[in-house]
Amino acid sequence: MTIALIAGTGGVPPHVARTLVAQGRPPILCEMRGFPSEIKGEFTRIPFRIETLGTLLATLKAMNVSEICMVGAVRRPEVDPSAIDAATAPLVPRVQAAMAKGDDGTLRGIVALLEEYGFSIVGAHQIAPDLLPAAGVLTKVSPPDLTNDIAVAVTAISEMGRSDMGQALLVRDGQVIAREDARGTAALLSDFALPIEPSKTLGGGDPLAALVDGVGDLLAGAADWLSGQDGDANQAPGDGAFLYKAPKPGQLRVADMPTIGPETAMKAAEAGLSGIVIAEGGVMVLDLPQVLAILDGQGMFLWVAP
Repeated sequence: MTIALIAGTGGVPPHVARTLVAQGRPPILCEMRGFPSEIKGEFTRIPFRIETLGTLLATLKAMNVSEICMVGAVRRPEVDPSAIDAATAPLVPRVQAAMAKGDDGTLRGIVALLEEYGFSIVGAHQIAPDLLPAAGVLTKVSPPDLTNDIAVAVTAISEMGRSDMGQALLVRDGQVIAREDARGTAALLSDFALPIEPSKTLGGGDPLAALVDGVGDLLAGAADWLSGQDGDANQAPGDGAFLYKAPKPGQLRVADMPTIGPETAMKAAEAGLSGIVIAEGGVMVLDLPQVLAILDGQGMFLWVAP
């Protein structure tokens, strides 16, 4: 069976492509204009625009594609009506109706359309099950009792899901101190990060830079405001908090699975977090060994919560 990857940005598409090659199933790569994948190597590549979606689907059918995996990050593109081709014109009302329902609605509408064309939709985690770690504490450091904090986080994720807003948040002492917005998890963590001095490195050869000793009055004031309490100017705003990431209730995991990776771990360390908690079976982890190396080097935890 021939499989096509509708591949966006980020590190997961290359991992899935390598896994398929190792399985003897080199994929056809479909890359939407403005969102080129990081997949390297010799593959059949089909560039497309949302305005030529109908032509893409017809092309894939002609190439005997039976499975499609939608993987990687894309944003809803601006649609140029003058660029809509004849094969896509009949699909416009469907696509417009889906896009009017937000990101989740858009994705569900596209998946339904692909299935109507006879394609089976396969999740990245189904192709590469190593992206989903088993439940348990995977780091050397274990978290404290987070029973109350997790209950607060689960409730908050449910609230965010009803508004189709974000899959991650920061929790400290039983309170949500920040929620992911449309900018994503990296931006959420960057808002809490202290400046880094590139010349300093951590022990054991870890690539993370150490936190600088001096922080200006402006940043110190911002840290106090973000944490809701007075604090040491050298203390990261996220000190004592942890990142919680999980799929929204009813999220279409086959095409939209939350992900963390080394960048997440690094930014969590820069923000002074105690660790990361993810939902078992609901969050992919890219390059788990590197994630664990970063967190272990910082004395942080990674808990895959049942």
